[in-house]
Amino acid sequence: MRLAALPLLFAPLLSPSLAQAATLSVCTEASPEGFDVVQYNSLTTTNASADVLMNRLVEFDAASGKLLPSLAQSWDVSADGLTYDFQLRQGVKFHKTDYFSPSRELNADDVLFSFQRMLDPSNPWHKVAQSGFPHAQSMQLPSLIKAIEAPDPHHLRFTLTHPEATFLATLSMGFASIYSAEYAAQLLKAGTQEKLNAQPIGSGPFSFKRFQKDAVVRYAANPDYFAGKPAVDGLVFAITPDANVRLQKLRRGECQIALSPKPLDVRAAANEPALKVVTTPAFMTAFVALNSQHPPLDQPAVRQAINLAFDKASYLRAVFEDSATSANGPYPPNTWSYASELPGYAYDPTQARALLAQAGFKDGFATTIWTRPSSSLLNPNPSLGAQLLQADLAEVGIRAQIRVIEWGELIRRAKAGEHDLLFMGWAGDNGDPDNFLTPQFSCAAVQSGTNFARYCDKTLDQLIGAGKGTSDPTERTRLYKEAQQLIQQQALWLPLAHPTAAALTRKDVQGYQLSPFGRQDFSRVSLSQ
Repeated sequence: MRLAALPLLFAPLLSPSLAQAATLSVCTEASPEGFDVVQYNSLTTTNASADVLMNRLVEFDAASGKLLPSLAQSWDVSADGLTYDFQLRQGVKFHKTDYFSPSRELNADDVLFSFQRMLDPSNPWHKVAQSGFPHAQSMQLPSLIKAIEAPDPHHLRFTLTHPEATFLATLSMGFASIYSAEYAAQLLKAGTQEKLNAQPIGSGPFSFKRFQKDAVVRYAANPDYFAGKPAVDGLVFAITPDANVRLQKLRRGECQIALSPKPLDVRAAANEPALKVVTTPAFMTAFVALNSQHPPLDQPAVRQAINLAFDKASYLRAVFEDSATSANGPYPPNTWSYASELPGYAYDPTQARALLAQAGFKDGFATTIWTRPSSSLLNPNPSLGAQLLQADLAEVGIRAQIRVIEWGELIRRAKAGEHDLLFMGWAGDNGDPDNFLTPQFSCAAVQSGTNFARYCDKTLDQLIGAGKGTSDPTERTRLYKEAQQLIQQQALWLPLAHPTAAALTRKDVQGYQLSPFGRQDFSRVSLSQ
């Protein structure tokens, strides 16, 4: 199989004469956990690091639904699906900043470093990631990738232990970003490896300037970007947890783009001449994860009772205000292999109480509900949502205490499995159904922390693995439908919603496109005169 001579994913940028060189300010909802994206799994961190600072070998184009060249300009796949040969793009330059000046352009050593640090426990950078490598571990890359070689400075060869239909798509995910091996060597020699997370270097459209937690991230346009310098000179992430404040900043011109607006704000902005609303169906699912390792949530009947006790229709009206569709499982309905025949759990508190009694909890039990303080696309009103769930559970005898935890700490502690019931959301990266299954329901993902249900089951694991092991869409669909049925029977999630993604911009913003995966591309954005 051969792919070559495809066009760049990146569209031609406006020349300086057609666009005003300025600073683009984006109101975001939370601080990134850091900038070494391989250590983290939140979309907030991916947006602030991989999306603006980094590039990958390939990129997934949501508009066409295809993988396109990026740092790799072409690739070959062997007939047996075990060998992938990538030809690297030449002339790619890493960022030059006040803390690093590259002496060479990107080559195969950078790709080798970027993957070997995640895969090789003996690599001196392997233990630097305090939280491990959640995506690489949950996607089981250490057991999938047998070897990575560099036959020459612009040629990479990946050899797999077994064929996997999702491998190329996985390489478009944020954690597969390519780092500068030269910069890493400089930090290692100085004994300052922690700076890779605090002072990142990439090859992307913007370079890092500085970060003030819970306040601002500043970037500068990369004049040497291989796809062309961005139309703006600078980029600012104005960290603004309150959605109402984000809207007010947008109205005052303090931000040109406001992310994760509340549904009410979307309707208000649609009627304001100075603002624009950008929407797209999101390839995402909001859910409450039920920690199957915490009694009595380790009993399927108890998890099923929680699903039956929740009035999801009322929740959708109150929290999403008709901007989302009801979720019955992990997949958005536009996912190929979506099991539309599965009915989900109807609101039935009587049946919920009966199941609790059968499980030995006639008088209910005490538990906790974890949620974040700030709103997001997948949780527009965290406080109200938690209160609605708390009230519905109380009706069947479950006494739930709400715990509001700052986003970074929430992710860290949830990955360690400390939660009982956890309001969470998941965004697919590339349109492949496995992007929901392996990270959220595999046994490997329990170890990496991204499996928030903390559920490891041999049968489910085999279904997920078999689905990745064949390239036949019909067979993959069959396997994934079986997996969805098992996930629903076990009630591992309380599925909530598939939202409509929205962003608000000022009228002078040109070229901004909203991704259904929640990824952000500001390299094409300009501000008109």
